Amino acid sequence: MRVLLFFSEMIIPLILFYVVGFGVLMKCDIYEEFVKGAKEGLETVIQILPTLIGLMVAVGVLRASGFLTMLGEVLGKVTEPFGFPSALVPLTIVRMFSSSAATGLLLDIFREFGTDSRNGKIASIMMSCTETIFYTVSVYFMAAKIKDTRYTIAGAFLASAVGIAASVWLAGYMG
Repeated sequence: MRVLLFFSEMIIPLILFYVVGFGVLMKCDIYEEFVKGAKEGLETVIQILPTLIGLMVAVGVLRASGFLTMLGEVLGKVTEPFGFPSALVPLTIVRMFSSSAATGLLLDIFREFGTDSRNGKIASIMMSCTETIFYTVSVYFMAAKIKDTRYTIAGAFLASAVGIAASVWLAGYMG
């Protein structure tokens, strides 16, 4: 266990030293490359900022209006027979758009049901097994200037469905 703790504490410094050392060996101007990369990163942030703001506002409006709760009750009638609690449907929907808003809903679930409850376990595992589909697709495809997502969204939905199913199964396996 001590070896794992030591390794986890040292991995970031080791990677940094490796990158700097490799840059020195290749005779690169490391600082200049860092500044150029930081500038490009800032330009990307500025490009995607309107998309991020739009997603956050939309999730906030849906949550504040009570629409997510109503949708959870309606869709819960379909998901309950499969072992997926209706209380987690809003979290599943919001998770596709915003991780921070989903974390807020996760905390609400913890307050209402408890962290060690079945709902709490499923929600915790689900947060790790799923992705913010629309956020990721919109941000990365916009930054790369890709207009045709092809099968990305369908594949992301399939992966999230598998993650949700796995979270229900794992939470049941945990007891």
